[in-house]
Amino acid sequence: MPGDRFSDVRHFESIDSTNRYLLDEARAGAPQGVVAVADYQTAGRGRQGRSWTAPPGSNLLASVLLRPLLPPPQRPLALAAVALAARDAVHDAIGIALGVKWPNDLVAPDGRKVAGVLAEADTDTAVGDHTAHGDGPAVVVGIGINCNWPTDDDLVADDAVLVADAVSLRQLSGRPVDRARLLSGLLGHLGSRVDQLEDPSGRAGLRADLRAATITLGSLVRVELTDRTIEGTATDLTDEGHLVVVTAHGPETVVTGDVVHLRERRDVPASEGVEGAQG
Repeated sequence: MPGDRFSDVRHFESIDSTNRYLLDEARAGAPQGVVAVADYQTAGRGRQGRSWTAPPGSNLLASVLLRPLLPPPQRPLALAAVALAARDAVHDAIGIALGVKWPNDLVAPDGRKVAGVLAEADTDTAVGDHTAHGDGPAVVVGIGINCNWPTDDDLVADDAVLVADAVSLRQLSGRPVDRARLLSGLLGHLGSRVDQLEDPSGRAGLRADLRAATITLGSLVRVELTDRTIEGTATDLTDEGHLVVVTAHGPETVVTGDVVHLRERRDVPASEGVEGAQG
């Protein structure tokens, strides 16, 4: 594995959730850089508690324990760091640039889902004096990447709807993908992304890369919030990584919500931008 930062890689044939495992380890004082990888998760989770499953040994299922020192409102950028590192690793592996569908999906050029990312923080798990790199509160970021599943033969039975909206790297490249090599590439890229997290100018670069990769920007979207639904054009990301949507009633900042793309991405005129939202 690349370097010493992510050298503590713990493999499981089966586990309920790699995120749950690392949160428990963080509460016990585990340092930044511990990685949990599973062949199968019995209780893998997506956003809003949705289940995430794949046949054993088919896909990359991993979580990373981070302890970035950054302002609390910007801790969600840890998710962006992992998503962008995964995007870089996939490009290295198969030569295809994935897009980021806000808030936490990586998608193929045709819009089908390749990966999901989930970040969970525990603010009571800081270690040391909170001034050294890697001593901040724990942020565990999990990712599931469709490496070798689904296949072209999987559009059947109960998984038909799910698989129709998903695609694997094997399908995109036409060849099997080595999960271990992909993980090594992801962790290699993640080192520089973590460095960005703890530096103000680095975070500006991270946000710029995230904006460039986010296909949601410029798209007409419908956002399902906890208490209502809004529609409008997604125009920007805030410094914290939240989505700015310009509706008929003005701009709204979406912290969390389910996003449906109603129309393909388009260029957004400068007049539609939101003052103060850029990084």
